[in-house]
Parts: sequence; C-alpha cells; structure tokens
Amino acid sequence: MKWLSDSALAPLVEKVEAGQRLDFDEGMALFHTRDLNTLLRLANWRKEALHGDKVYFVHSMRLEFTNICYVGCTFCAFAAHKNEERAWDYSPDEVVAQVQRRYLPGITELHMSSGHHPNHPWAFYPEMVHKLRAAFPDLQVKAFTAAEIEHLSKISRKPTLEVLRELQAAGLAAMPGGGAEIFADRVRKQVAKNKVKADKWLQIHSEAHSLGMRTNATMLYGHIETLEERLDHMHRLRELQDDSLARFGGGFHAFIPLAFQPLGNSLAQNLGKTDFTTGLDDLRNLAVARIYLDNFPHIKSYWVMIGSELTQVSLDWGVSDIDGTIQEEHIAHAAGATSPMALSQAGMVKMIQQAGRTPVLRDAYYHELETFPQGGAQAAD
Repeated sequence: MKWLSDSALAPLVEKVEAGQRLDFDEGMALFHTRDLNTLLRLANWRKEALHGDKVYFVHSMRLEFTNICYVGCTFCAFAAHKNEERAWDYSPDEVVAQVQRRYLPGITELHMSSGHHPNHPWAFYPEMVHKLRAAFPDLQVKAFTAAEIEHLSKISRKPTLEVLRELQAAGLAAMPGGGAEIFADRVRKQVAKNKVKADKWLQIHSEAHSLGMRTNATMLYGHIETLEERLDHMHRLRELQDDSLARFGGGFHAFIPLAFQPLGNSLAQNLGKTDFTTGLDDLRNLAVARIYLDNFPHIKSYWVMIGSELTQVSLDWGVSDIDGTIQEEHIAHAAGATSPMALSQAGMVKMIQQAGRTPVLRDAYYHELETFPQGGAQAAD
C-alpha cells in the first residue's frame, strides 16, 4: 500500500478490502484523516465491488403540490403561510394538470414532497395519488416524507402504518428520504423542533419496509452539526437497514447527503452564514457514507445541491446514483441552490460517460431500463 500516507488507516483498509464492517471510531477516523487518496480509493473500491463502473439515474419529475407549511424549520426557505403572495396549493386535479404540463416521454418517476398543509383533510392525499395513477398508469409515484406521513397520521387519526397502507393501495410506489435532517436531539431542537422526531422517522420507514415499500434516507449537513452527529445519523440508518433486511428482505435503496443551502432561511441568518459547503466536505461525506453504510445499495450524489460538476467528480468517491432529470425543483433553489432547475437525459448520460463510467437508466424500483456504453451514442434530449 505505497499510496497509504496515514498509517492509522492501515487496519481500516484491510477490513474494507475483506468486506468487513467498520465500527464507529473507525468511521470517525475516515472523517478526520487527511489521507484523501486512501479515502477515495476505499470508497471507490466498495462502490465498484457492488456495481462495477455503473452509475444510475432516473428520468424523473419533481412536483411540490404546496409550499404552505406550519412547521417552521429554521433551515427552510421554501415554506409559506397560506396568505402569502408566493404561496401555492394545488388540488388533486391541478396536480394532474401540472404533471400533464411538464410531462416528457420516458419519465418513469414522479417525486413529490411538500409542506405540512394545516387544512387539507386526509382524503385529499390518497385521492391525489389515485388520480395521478389513473391519469398516468406508467408513472411511479414516490411521495410523502416520513415527516409528512406523521402529519397525515395526525389529521387522519390513523396509525402511521395504516396511513402508509392506504396510500400504497391508492398507488404509492415508494417513499423519498426527506425529513431526516440530523437525528441528534441537540441539533433537531434547533433546526426542526416541530418536525417528526428521529425515532418516529425511523419507525415510519421500518413500517414502509414491512409493506414491501422501498425508501430512501437523507441527511442535511453543513450547518450546526458535528462530525460525530453526522456519523451517528449514518449509524442509526445502518442499524435500521440491518433490521429491515433481516425481517422484510429489503429496506432503503439509497442514502442521500443533502448539503445545507445558506440563503433565505433563519438558521443561516442567525449563524451569519452565507457560504456553501466546500467541495471537499461534500466529497468526504459521500465517501464516508459509502464505506460506513455497507448495507446500503446506493449512495446518491444530489446534483441539485452540489452542482453537476462536483457530482461528476463524486463518481470517483463512492457514488453510484446521481438522482434524475427532475423537471423543476423548488425546495433547494428557494434556499440558494445555483444548479439548473432540471437536466436533460442526454446531459446526465454525458456527465456519467465523461467521468469514465457506464450510465444506467433506472426506474423508482432500481430496475435497469437502458444501459449507455461509455463513449456511446448519447440519449436524445
């Protein structure tokens, strides 16, 4: 191992190459090491052991059906009160019309996550999913974060498991990973004190897994959390994934670190923070996740929050998924994201190919739909 410059990583290299699990202290060593070459190599080795040179993406649409929300998370610049001029609130029929307006041939996934509306009745939500599935039977609806599911449980007076079961019966295919933020109570009380608690977030995802529903998991980083709190977040996810795999045969598809966007929210204002996370922090976070979360199939680089250029670099840092074409994203952009509102399928294929990887078009279930050879013909816009 002539490339190893941090001798403290030698036992970790041996464990990773043997396919063994790292403990918490070893995970922290990855966060603290200056030996970035070894960190990159370990993350890439673990990714390629799972997927070879494949990198996945989905032809998707993002839709926020309302930005009206009563929760008041301090990191959020998206939420509005219902009387604000910038507020919007689509009915189920208007949601269908919005999808029709933006629909492009080949889109397979509709990703919806929105505010906690104070007035919609429970029936609004399964009706919306049902009407979407009736109008677009080939579109897989991935919707409702665990925070939203808890909200729906409160307004319906139904257990969260029953809420999930009824939404699934209406046509819900999968759950996104939002609402996780940081699990540590110290941080959660400051950034999302009125949102679903960490244990409840984990319980809801476990319940979704019990129904055969696959979900994602996120982590919002780069604000007031410590590195130990980041790894604690990953550790709790790893434990839940172990349980879901053992009991239900499946659980999380992907882990998605979300870089804090420092504009237009009270958390950034109170911190006097105007700078974005650094590229090195973003890459290290992805690499540590790939090495530590050994039971997660995919680590996703969310190009909306770190940009397409750094996303391309991250394909050497353990990343096996770069999300999707999206077709208009508003939550991160409200807080200052400078990335485009959407990318074309051709653009995503090119991004992956230029990094020396093989692009694979997938659906919400990670079924492989099309493989584009390295340097091959690009997809049409």
